[in-house]
Amino acid sequence: MIILEFKAKGKKHQYSAIDEAIRTVQFIRNSCLRYWMDNKRVNKFDLNKYSAVLANNFPFANELNSTARQSSAERAWSSIIRFFDNCKKKVPGKKGFPKFHKNCRSVEYKQSGWKLSPDKKSITFSDKKGIGKLKLKGTWDLWRFDKKQIKRVRIVRRADGYYVQFCVSVNIKEELEPTGTAVGLDVGLKEFYTDSTGNTEPNPRFYRTGEKRLKFYQRRVSRKKKGSSNRRKAVNRLGRHHLRISRQREEHAKRLARCVVRSNDLVAYEDLRVKNLAKNHCLAKSINDAGWYQFRKWMEHFGTKFKKVTVAVNPAYTSQNCSECGEVVKKSLSTRTHTCKCGCQLDRDHNAAINILKRALSTVGHTGTWIIDPNASGDPTSTLPGSGLVEQVRSLSEESPRL
Repeated sequence: MIILEFKAKGKKHQYSAIDEAIRTVQFIRNSCLRYWMDNKRVNKFDLNKYSAVLANNFPFANELNSTARQSSAERAWSSIIRFFDNCKKKVPGKKGFPKFHKNCRSVEYKQSGWKLSPDKKSITFSDKKGIGKLKLKGTWDLWRFDKKQIKRVRIVRRADGYYVQFCVSVNIKEELEPTGTAVGLDVGLKEFYTDSTGNTEPNPRFYRTGEKRLKFYQRRVSRKKKGSSNRRKAVNRLGRHHLRISRQREEHAKRLARCVVRSNDLVAYEDLRVKNLAKNHCLAKSINDAGWYQFRKWMEHFGTKFKKVTVAVNPAYTSQNCSECGEVVKKSLSTRTHTCKCGCQLDRDHNAAINILKRALSTVGHTGTWIIDPNASGDPTSTLPGSGLVEQVRSLSEESPRL
């Protein structure tokens, strides 16, 4: 499944119609959530039925396509089921009780309510909201895919305009020649990451670079009168700069993750809880600016795409243990060199990356030469020497759970 995104070009009244559709989606989603709070034993199908009841009671809700109303009800149910899952797993802290949305930014259609032009350079929405025909601007080759492969169409509002996203059901897996290498990665704030061979990737610090300009736009917002059009323009300018920084961070993480996964057969990294690390008010801004979560997310995606193994290991004591003798060498964050009595002297992050790789190899049981079966649909396998047995490595989702 892939997402293809295009910039939507239309007229002012079409943008107003999109805004009205987004407000309707927010109303249906919040109403379904209230219906669940007020009634016991409500399930997903009950919320879908209730979205039809809302359409009968409110004319503006009836103007929205029926599949878009169902998608709004499914949004409410996804927040509910996530709350239940957190309760069952006994997640520490707040369990994420569903909240009412105040600023929804998208409307989603299923396989009806829209129609692509024959050249697939424009899309027409046929519900009664009056969105009409929108031109699509982008570099993706949408004509390659059949309409039956497009499962969802979403209109997204951002600070720099409106976008149309297509959720296309395709097989994204690719075959690559084995490289015969494995690497461990230790992410940090000084360097973006240090691998087990000693190579480092500089930390771009996109937010720190653009922070001066952000403060300028923030001051302009604070000087404008609340509710005025000038303040609305200033807020939009500030939002566009934030959007630019987030896109830079996402693109950097994606390009780096693709390069790392393609160059190695196994990639090991720390199973960090970035949300908990960001609670440190001294380092929160730098941690969020680094984009560790985006990097991990893309590594897992490309690991599945290229049929490579990605392993998340417990980061405990990877910086303190010696990578040669295993002795615990206590050091503070300010100590950047690992020096052990066995004679091992390495950069702190290099030592941690080696420990991460060793821990990953012991986790997946790579005691011999590991093989990629070109006919297998899943993960690589490892062969234990002398045993005559082949053990299948666990699936990607088990090795590398989502944050």
